[in-house]
Amino acid sequence: MEILNIIDPVQFRTYMLVLLRVSIVLFLLPVFSGNVFPAMLKTGLAMVISLLLYTVVHVDLERFPMDVVSTGLLMGAEALIGLTLGLSLRIFFGSVQMAGQVIGFQMGFAMINVVDPQTGANVSIMDQLGYWVCIVVFLIFNGHHIMIMALVDSFDLVPLGFFMAQKVVMVKMLELMGDLFVLAVKIGAPVIAALLFVSVGFGLIAKFSPQMNVMIVAFPLKIIGGLLLFGLSLEIIVIVTRGYVEGFRKLLMYFLFFIGGG
Repeated sequence: MEILNIIDPVQFRTYMLVLLRVSIVLFLLPVFSGNVFPAMLKTGLAMVISLLLYTVVHVDLERFPMDVVSTGLLMGAEALIGLTLGLSLRIFFGSVQMAGQVIGFQMGFAMINVVDPQTGANVSIMDQLGYWVCIVVFLIFNGHHIMIMALVDSFDLVPLGFFMAQKVVMVKMLELMGDLFVLAVKIGAPVIAALLFVSVGFGLIAKFSPQMNVMIVAFPLKIIGGLLLFGLSLEIIVIVTRGYVEGFRKLLMYFLFFIGGG
């Protein structure tokens, strides 16, 4: 086993500590955490990123766990960091999905669902359409680069195996959750309002012309109008996503600063 003598134990421990944080944070981020990406691909990506980082980031080797309890505590703290960063992004994507669900309900797609490859749950078609458009726009605006840069900065802001749940972190997370509904309304308001006026119009037609079968006419018209208006409102998703990405790095630094005890 002469090949084992080639590996420097210090470098190996440094790499393992970097790999632990990179893999946990990467696997909990919405863009990479779904079942769409094979597990081998995500594992290879985490190992490559760790290989690029472990020589340039500062890691305290005294935090390398030597027993099962220390390993569990270290992994638990890193998992909480990944959950915090991943939830801050998941909330934004959730607002887009919520807008898509409301639009789909207004169009009459309440019973037409597809399987979400990310979670395996049944979701609305419009929900998935808006979600994947949001992900593509997020990647176009280099949101994934911001996540990786924040991951690099986390080694300076948050020591390995350390997580401080300060009040400001919880308050900020609750504020983001409160903004979820506001963003959903901003994204879906044009389509929802237009479909509401269509429903009101057909209600008046049914009132003044009872012999007309409104249901047969209204259902396909609402679908066509909803798809057309939703296609036009995709520009709103682009604008909202651009604004979110512009403040995304600041948001991540805010969380990392206070998680690290700042």
